[in-house]
Amino acid sequence: MSIPVIWQATVAVPGPAVAAFEGALAEGALASSSFEIPGGTNWSVKTLFAEPVDRLNVEARLASAAASLGLPAPELTLVPLPDRNWVSASLRALPPVHAGRFFVHGAHDRGRAPGGAINLEVEAGRAFGNGRHETTYGCLLTLGHLAKTRRFRRPLDLGCGAGVLALAMARLWRVPVIASDIDPWAVAVAKANSRKNNLHPWVRPVLADGFAHPALCKLAPYDLIMANILARPLQRLAPAIAGHLAPGGRVVLSGLLAKQDAQVRSAYRGQGLSLVSRQRIGGWLTLELAR
Repeated sequence: MSIPVIWQATVAVPGPAVAAFEGALAEGALASSSFEIPGGTNWSVKTLFAEPVDRLNVEARLASAAASLGLPAPELTLVPLPDRNWVSASLRALPPVHAGRFFVHGAHDRGRAPGGAINLEVEAGRAFGNGRHETTYGCLLTLGHLAKTRRFRRPLDLGCGAGVLALAMARLWRVPVIASDIDPWAVAVAKANSRKNNLHPWVRPVLADGFAHPALCKLAPYDLIMANILARPLQRLAPAIAGHLAPGGRVVLSGLLAKQDAQVRSAYRGQGLSLVSRQRIGGWLTLELAR
């Protein structure tokens, strides 16, 4: 009996764009994983396929995802692998993430959370935002800081990816949280993660580009808006984010590089939002703004 060949497709992409490229590679995939590339700002997205694999089709899907984000198409590496469960092996090697009060882990670390930690189970590699990237890590730290002084009652996770920020807010305050993303794959993963963490009564993931969904408009204004996306859409969404923010509300932005700080802040300053705190982790920023 012949053993089917497993092919591994690998691309290097900016961290906040991981979910979009994983979605582009999802068709026909057996499994997917993503890991930060040390010493840089890119992540490696690896997806496994059973043969046959249509390279031109895969490249076309990657190019389409890149164009939608205003990015160049990533270079695709496609290689056969020996018969082995590479995904399970790599996931077991991933350590949990300690981000302030939060303990984000995979199933292999279930039950190992330290006492008093806010425990979130989110597997690596299914969509961006599992706590391992500096942007998500920075957002979790900022959430923990905000929770020390204030209880938010109407939060929004805009560009939710795997949904870890929505899960964190629901766990902190036990209030309804809308989690939106432009990528259907990310929305599906966020839904699965909300159920896995028994937070599905509180977290509602929806497919939306910006605020183009009735649920987002119905629940506005929000007293906390988290947006961990790329610098260009952050600038584009500045008027809409400010327009859906409650008086005295907070906005937390991430997914931008340090060199993009001034241009992003300028877009929000023009909407009457000023900087409250600025956190840099590696080359990435997390900004807290208020009206």
